[in-house]
Amino acid sequence: METIKAVDDTPAARRAVADFEGLGRRIDEVSGQYITAIDAHDLDRDGLEASAAARARSELTRAKEELGRVKQDLDRFADGLGPLLGKAETQLARLAPSVERARQSLLAASNALDGVRGSGLRADDLAGRLAALGPELTRLNQGAGQHGVPETLERADRVAREAEAVRAEAARLPERAAEIDHRLVSLRTRGEALTTRSGQVEPLLSELRRRFSAACWQDLQHVPEQAADHVRQAEARLKEAQAARDAQRWPDATALLATVRALLDTTDEAVSAAGDRLRRLNAVQKDPRGEIDKTRFAIRDAQRLAMSGRNTPDPKDARPLDESVARLERAIATLEGRHPDYWHFLTETEAVRQAVAGVVSRIREERGTAAH
Repeated sequence: METIKAVDDTPAARRAVADFEGLGRRIDEVSGQYITAIDAHDLDRDGLEASAAARARSELTRAKEELGRVKQDLDRFADGLGPLLGKAETQLARLAPSVERARQSLLAASNALDGVRGSGLRADDLAGRLAALGPELTRLNQGAGQHGVPETLERADRVAREAEAVRAEAARLPERAAEIDHRLVSLRTRGEALTTRSGQVEPLLSELRRRFSAACWQDLQHVPEQAADHVRQAEARLKEAQAARDAQRWPDATALLATVRALLDTTDEAVSAAGDRLRRLNAVQKDPRGEIDKTRFAIRDAQRLAMSGRNTPDPKDARPLDESVARLERAIATLEGRHPDYWHFLTETEAVRQAVAGVVSRIREERGTAAH
């Protein structure tokens, strides 16, 4: 019971403690009855009367039976303590190893931090986190007698976990610094390359304006200005990232580099869009047949799937496919005239193929569900 009280404060444990105290009072009570019965009769006296002997025998038998019953209750109580006692002993067995593991984790974190500082990295945030664990180590050293076994186990596990996190981050810090240095160089080089590529957008736009209708290039006319602005923003953030790295503010440096990358990605897409637009418009101006055939093939393929295993197609499949046919014909018609809108034609054919792909996906999903 002392073991359970030292370790376990659950309702079941508190109930066991109360039951044991109740049993103790009963044991004291029946033991007192037995002693009283013994003291009430001088069983060694010569000439003991038969009636007195009978009365003594009756009282002693009754006291013995009470003692037997309370012993049975005590045995049953002891048998029922098995799970609680097992849990308490397990926790006690964990106590010393858990505290020692916490101490070793703190030592390993401290050594890792010393190694990092020896390489010229400050790691102030990690040092602060490690220092915050000092009071916890003091409480662990004060022992479970003062703070309780469950609390000490929980504290030891938490200290070990947090110290290990500090150690792991300290061990990775040189790699993290090298990675940030690499990203700084890489993004700076990429920004310079994008500055060069941005200068090539205006000639591409001039060709688009000269050869194609306004609808084919209007959405791209702000690309040179936007690209230059994004590159300037990226260069400014790069300087801030370099300053953060020099100050060893690693989270700030990482966040700034992510911003730089996002700006350059956006710029790259915009700059690439102009060249890609001219390439696609050149191809469709030279021969729109390839785009038309690709779209018609997608529609016919979807129509065959819709008719598979059926005499007539399901209206919910036939209707969007018929609309796709009509939409394609309207797109083809826009190629006629003096200034065809080739870009409208390309976006329409792509939209038709996407709509057809949606019908195909739905048909396959429905048939797959029906098969199951």
